[in-house]
Amino acid sequence: MPETTFTISELAREFDITPRTIRFYEDEGLLNPARKGMQRVYSKKDRVHLKLIVRGKRLGFSLAESKALIEMYDPSSQNTDQLQALLDAIDLSSERLAQQLADIQIMKDELANAKKRCQKAMRDNKK
Repeated sequence: MPETTFTISELAREFDITPRTIRFYEDEGLLNPARKGMQRVYSKKDRVHLKLIVRGKRLGFSLAESKALIEMYDPSSQNTDQLQALLDAIDLSSERLAQQLADIQIMKDELANAKKRCQKAMRDNKK
């Protein structure tokens, strides 16, 4: 029974990314498609890796973090190390997001204060 394979166009469509992005991940060593002439042929494993990369990106992981997590895959260990690393990455991403939220709130407060000062200056100029 032949293994299921995917073209770059199929994967790009499925994950709503560009073929260029997929080629970039290939250049970074995250995907290893076979070649059929000039055409790239992606395996189920490549598809899973791409799915993890895209999901990691949505969770705020860097490409290096996603790559490290993918490389830790070891079914013989029930992936305990990989799962712990994933939990650590989730915690780190949550901390980064919390800091970004705090920074955004500070910026919103500064914008509101600047707006009030501008509005007051305009009222004072009309007097």
